[in-house]
Formats: sequence, C-alpha cells, structure tokens
Amino acid sequence: MLEIGNVLVSLDVAEQYFCCDLDQCLGECCIEGDAGAPITEQEGEKIAELAPTVWDDLAPSAQQVIKEQGVSYIDEEGDLVTSIVNGRDCVFTCYAPGGKCLCAFDKAYREGKTQWRKPISCYLYPLRITEYPSFTAVNYHRWKICRSAEANGRRLGIRLYQFMREPLIERFGQEWYEELAEACQAWNQQNS
Repeated sequence: MLEIGNVLVSLDVAEQYFCCDLDQCLGECCIEGDAGAPITEQEGEKIAELAPTVWDDLAPSAQQVIKEQGVSYIDEEGDLVTSIVNGRDCVFTCYAPGGKCLCAFDKAYREGKTQWRKPISCYLYPLRITEYPSFTAVNYHRWKICRSAEANGRRLGIRLYQFMREPLIERFGQEWYEELAEACQAWNQQNS
C-alpha cells in the first residue's frame, strides 16, 4: 500500500497498466452488474436536476424506470445508487454507433450542455473508493471486462494512476495527485 495523506492506495494503482479501450469493451462497465452506480445524496440531487438535459438520449425503458422509481434507489447493501433497467443497465446509458455504451451525462458534458460530467464513482471507475472513519482506501476493481484496457495500457505504457489522473485530481486535488504520482514512480523504479 502507498499512503498519501490519510489515503491508502493499493499497489495495483501504481503497478497495473490500464487504458480504456471502448472499441473492445463497448463500455460494459455501465451495463454489467446487479446495482447502479454508487452516488452521494448531492449527486442524486444533481442527477435529478440534470435528467431533463439528457432525457432524449435515454432509452424508453430507462425513461419509464425514472418515471416510476426516480433517478436512484437504495440497493441491498444500503447504498444510494443510480436506477437500473432490467436489473442491469444504468438508466443513464446511451448508445453510440457500433453499440458503444456511453454515459448520457458524460456525453452532455462533452457536448457543452452541462458543466457536470458524471458521478465521481463512475468517473473514477475502475477505481473504488471506500471511506473509513480514519482513512480512505483506493482500490482497483479488477474484472474480466477490463482485460482489454489492461492490454491496451501495457501496449501504450500507461499505468492506472496515469490513466486516472483527471478523476483522481477531481476527487483528491492536484497536490495529492502529484504526491501519488511521485510515490508510484518511485515504487515502480524500485521494483522493476
């Protein structure tokens, strides 16, 4: 583990090669799973506020779920998460040509329709943040759908901490990220 302030970071973040490859995975992280994306209450409010901005990009089945249930719900573990369609797809997924799954909020952000990108848990994925009373943990959620991203990162020479630079800065700040990058570089040099 690397310790940056009161944040414990898994060594996977330093060591693992990673660069998303949407042409291979097609954005499956937005549709695979049994619960929606973890969100904060503030994010739930922001999502509800911005839902009309992305409404036309959503599937009719997603629109129906939102009308009946709202933009979020409490899952089996007691966490607030985005609503899902058919026990699987986040209601805020939309599809690009070629079957690529995209986040409707991220799409709207890239098109300049909103200043808010998406929930931080989505922006940080495949990193998972766990808050404890005295520290925060950052871990890599490793699963089969990201194998193409691992191979792509290896081919391009991009480590997970480098690929996740912007979301880590958004969550922890520029100074924290610079300290993390230095620690990751030192760890990799020491262990190569």
